[in-house]
Parts: sequence; structure tokens; C-alpha cells
Amino acid sequence: MKIILQTSTALWLSLALLSSTVSAKGLAHIEGVINQVQPQGTGRLNFWGFHVYDATLYRPAGKDSAEFALDIKYQKSFSGAAIASRTDEMMLIGVPEAHSAICGKELAAVLPNIEPGQTLTGVYSPKQGTTFFYDGKKIAQFPGADFSKAFFGIWLDSKTSVPKLRSELLGNGCPPPLITGAC
Repeated sequence: MKIILQTSTALWLSLALLSSTVSAKGLAHIEGVINQVQPQGTGRLNFWGFHVYDATLYRPAGKDSAEFALDIKYQKSFSGAAIASRTDEMMLIGVPEAHSAICGKELAAVLPNIEPGQTLTGVYSPKQGTTFFYDGKKIAQFPGADFSKAFFGIWLDSKTSVPKLRSELLGNGCPPPLITGAC
């Protein structure tokens, strides 16, 4: 019995170490842009009872930093064009229709088709703008704050169409400085 217990404990310890290694590897693309990143909040988007994706907002240890990342792990298949078409959500937060349409076209040109378990990550840095990653590999970069504010506002602006998800992502914190609105 003692041998089984020791073997079981060793197995659980090994799995825990492997899990933390995978998690560290999973954040390498974010940590390449943001130092000492940690999750601020995590939420789930369900639509008509279907689990669409899980999202995590990452911020540097100093939460007043302007840098942040939004990591989305999809649970359903979507074409890149279908994901890009959701930029119509930008208009709900006050982005002019013409700018929303331009953002949608730019995203449609770079977003890949997504299968369950795959991730898209947007990382914002004032110096670089928004960098997109697909399963941890860089796929595009959009300079400047205008695109970034409109894109991330879909989830983080106080006028978002998904206030519950926004609340989960922000946790007990405030939105990044790029995003205006109440905490």
C-alpha cells in the first residue's frame, strides 16, 4: 500500500510539473512582448447554450502598465472570415462604421480558420500596437492605438455586448489604460 501511495504521489507531482511547464510554454508568445505577465481574469463566452470560447486577460505584474494580452481558446470551429466579421461589434462601442469595416477587412486578410482547442491571442503594446498570434505563432501586427482600442473594446469597453464576460476578464481590476470606461 505504501509503494502504491508513493507511486501515486510521484505521478501527481509529475503531472503538476508537466502542467506548469505547458502553461509556461503557452505564455511564451505573450511574455515575448510583456514581461512578468499574469492573468487578470478569465471568462467564458456561451451563445444560445453553446460554449464558444474561453478568454483570459493578461497584464504585467504592475497593473497600471499599458500593455496587455487577450488570449482566446476556441471550443467551436470558425472561419477566419467569420471571426473578422464580428468587428461589427465595434459599432456598439462607438467606433464609426467605416473604421469598423476597415478593421474587419484587415483582420479577414490575416485570421486563419480555427478548430476547437486552438487559440488566437492579441497582445497590445504602445510601442508595437497589436500583435496577433495563432497557437503561439505570430501571424500579424497592426501598429497604432486606433485599431487596438476598437478591437479590444469589443470585450473590454464598458459598452460591450458581453458585459458578463467583460466583468470576468477584468476580475477585481480596471481595464487597461487604452480602454476607457468604468471599472
